[in-house]
Amino acid sequence: MRLNYPVVFPLNQITYVGEDDSQFFCHIHGRRFNVLSNRYMLPADEEEVRRSELQHKMLQFLFAGKNYVGPVGEALTPKDGQERCRVLDFGTGGGFWAVDLADEFPGAEVVGVDLAPIQPREVPANCTFELCDLDQWYLPYPTGHFDVVHARFMHTGIENYPRFLHEIARMLRPGGLVILIEPDTEPIADGKTASEFTRSGQPSGMRGWFALWEAYRQCLRNKGIDVTVPPELSNILSATGEFDRIVSQEGNIPIGFWPKDPVALSIGQLAWMNYDIMLPAMKPLFQSAGMREWEAKKLIEEAHQDLYYPLVRASTRLHIVHAFKKP
Repeated sequence: MRLNYPVVFPLNQITYVGEDDSQFFCHIHGRRFNVLSNRYMLPADEEEVRRSELQHKMLQFLFAGKNYVGPVGEALTPKDGQERCRVLDFGTGGGFWAVDLADEFPGAEVVGVDLAPIQPREVPANCTFELCDLDQWYLPYPTGHFDVVHARFMHTGIENYPRFLHEIARMLRPGGLVILIEPDTEPIADGKTASEFTRSGQPSGMRGWFALWEAYRQCLRNKGIDVTVPPELSNILSATGEFDRIVSQEGNIPIGFWPKDPVALSIGQLAWMNYDIMLPAMKPLFQSAGMREWEAKKLIEEAHQDLYYPLVRASTRLHIVHAFKKP
């Protein structure tokens, strides 16, 4: 183990983060946020690190105890003349995926990238963390340099997702692997989406929950975020013309304690805890969008009521895509 400090790239100039990292944070409506991007509006504090850990554990249950989906082992087998493989983890959050992968593949160089230095300082020797706003036309990473690029739960910070995928293609070596994981922002109750309930004219049974997510989606739209990205991941990736062997998977992630299967129940419990933390984290976003504090508080309280005392089975749809860059 060694002590590593993140690196930040403002306008491609390297600055090291020292013991005092306060310059990389600001406070908005009582919560701590990153200073690199005002598009991504979820906090960067201890509660958010905890939420990042819950998401990580949830996906490990979903992936049958593994840290990833897709042929990562194949991609991280050094080719002729290659000293070591390189991995880039975008939207690393608390750094849990990057650290676990570095432990599993000690011969690989793993770099986790995020907007704020909320990752642990003591990490495996082959793991480092860097700061970078990924919502840019050109990212400060070499062309054809990485064997694996992993990006999950981060499309809400990217205005032009197709451009982002072109940048990933540029950074990957020929034959390199990309893994994308994004949840829908449209809620599901008893297997039906909000849109399906609207068309049918039937009540969802989760009025407060559905209202909160519609407000969240509208805030994202106002910030230039395309909320249709998650279900279109494979199509957007294919449209770049840079990838082949595209594999797309999706499924409903239960939220709460209603599943009977033990593994699904564990996933549902972790998802429930994730959203329990996420709901109050949305308050600064709503207030920054012009909502009065009491309105934001009421919206979150009513969604929490549906989360705590559900009348129906809540879930969310997760989209997972992996593909190889064309030779």
